[in-house]
Amino acid sequence: MGALDGIEKEEIRDLLGKGWLTHDGMWFFQTSRRCGMETANSLNKAAIKALSPIEVGRARKVLGFEGDILTCAQLMDFLLSALELTLPRSVFDKLRFTAPSDGVLHWTWDSGSCFAYNGMTQMGVIDQYSCGVMYRIECWLEALGIPYTMEPKIDGCLMHESGSCEGDFRVF
Repeated sequence: MGALDGIEKEEIRDLLGKGWLTHDGMWFFQTSRRCGMETANSLNKAAIKALSPIEVGRARKVLGFEGDILTCAQLMDFLLSALELTLPRSVFDKLRFTAPSDGVLHWTWDSGSCFAYNGMTQMGVIDQYSCGVMYRIECWLEALGIPYTMEPKIDGCLMHESGSCEGDFRVF
C-alpha cells in the first residue's frame, strides 16, 4: 500500500495548500528581514503578477473553463472554483464572494481570519504589509482579460487598517 492510498483527497489538498501558504509566508518573512519590507512587498507583488497568467491557465484547463468568460456569473463560478482548488479548506471557508448586482463581485473575509493578516501580525510586520491576497485576484482578472475596478483600492492591509476586509470588484 502506498503513502497516498489511505489519505483522503481533501486531506491531500489541504496539506499541499497549507505547505504552499507556509512557504510563501516564510519566503516573505525572510525577504523582509534581509532586504526590508519595501523590497519584500515589491518582490511579492512582482512574483504574484508573473505567476498569475500561469496559474489562471492551469486552473482553466483543470476546471474545464474553455473560451472567454463573458458574464459575471461565469466569472464568479471560475473564481470560486479556482480558489477552492488552490486554497486549503480552512482558508477558503473564511472568504466570501457574492454578486449583489450585475457586474459587481463583493468580497468579504471573516473578521480577523485572513491568513496573510494573521501571519504578518505574528511576524510583527502588519503595519508595513501591502496586501498580496487581493492583489492576486486583481492579477487573475487581468490574466483573464477582464476589465475591472476595485473599491477600495488596497495599499496596505484593510483588516489591520479598518478591522475588516471587504470590497467590490466592478467587472465588464
